[in-house]
Amino acid sequence: MKVTGMNRTTEQRNLLRIYSIEKKENGICLQICSNKTEEKIEESQKKGDSDMAEFDYEVVNGRKIRVRPVETVSEVDENGYFVRQPNHFTEGFGEGKNPVEAGRYRLVWAKLCHWSNRASIVRELLGLDEAISVNMVDHAEHEKNLGWEFVYDKDNVDPVLDIQFLSEAYYKADDDYTGRTTVPALIDVKTGKVANNDYHKLTNYFEVDFKPFHKKNAPDLYPEELRNEIDEMNYWLFDNINNGVYKTTFCRSKEAYWDAYNSFYAAMDLLEERLENQRFLFGDYVTDSDVRLYVTLARLDIRYTHQLGHTKHPLFTYKNLWGYTRDLYQIPAFKNNTYFKDFANPDNKKKGRTFESFNARFLDEIDFDAYWGAPHNRARLSSDPGNKFKTEKQD
Repeated sequence: MKVTGMNRTTEQRNLLRIYSIEKKENGICLQICSNKTEEKIEESQKKGDSDMAEFDYEVVNGRKIRVRPVETVSEVDENGYFVRQPNHFTEGFGEGKNPVEAGRYRLVWAKLCHWSNRASIVRELLGLDEAISVNMVDHAEHEKNLGWEFVYDKDNVDPVLDIQFLSEAYYKADDDYTGRTTVPALIDVKTGKVANNDYHKLTNYFEVDFKPFHKKNAPDLYPEELRNEIDEMNYWLFDNINNGVYKTTFCRSKEAYWDAYNSFYAAMDLLEERLENQRFLFGDYVTDSDVRLYVTLARLDIRYTHQLGHTKHPLFTYKNLWGYTRDLYQIPAFKNNTYFKDFANPDNKKKGRTFESFNARFLDEIDFDAYWGAPHNRARLSSDPGNKFKTEKQD
């Protein structure tokens, strides 16, 4: 294996960061900056190769853990646009694929990560609690960024998988993997390997392939007659809403920032209009698409505002979207998997902070449930106001 762009030194990362900005903002400087920077990167690479192994590591409790790649180095194109890495473990479930067995898999997710939050919500909605076990990860303080760690467990070690870092399951599955280790990750407890990290499809696998293990009268989140429309909506939500906030965060040019910012708020306006006369995205009942929209909206005002920069419209100023999001929050599976205090203040306990954030100072005084549990009057839009779900058909 060779050191890739995802395993460069700090000096190399800084050079690439400068390169991506200069390359977009000054066309005259493009050729000059490109040549000089590439030469510097090559020099730095040669220098780094002498004192780096194939990957940059840190040893923790006898475990040799690879340093996490940085999005702004490996996932930004030549024009400064953030291009999210593709999912690596995408094999589905069923005959000839990953086996569908109760107790075979463990879902790993994180409170702050909306990509994984939707899998935790769907798992609970469908009653897959006994079929698929679960654990959470977060980041801990280390000299270098080592990615997701089982910080909520004794000695920071998952009691089922016997690993401290999620990356251990990734590299056990593919030792040549060079991307970020991400959540959600569905890990095969028999092999200790990641079986699937495809957040695009994982909830659909739960909804379709794991149906034999659904609870009685589970909600039909992915009805056959709507699947094409749901897939189209999910793709649109990914590009404009779910990934939209990250495209503003990780981009490295003003053009990329404003493109993402404007697309996000244009999409919000369209959703506000869509929800004027219907309770949920596809009418009377919650579907997979509603879960995907919810996890971004729930973080918008108290977390993503800081990433979007100047906020054009907070969530609470959208009459329909604000009521819609509260309607979803008041479903137990949504509420149980939503951690507002963590969204608002994820970094307050980091060492070396000079002062507390605004959120940290007043966090204990905020009754999130009082705001989010307030009446929303959305049931009046439904022809079946007493039910938020359509029960799936029994095989």
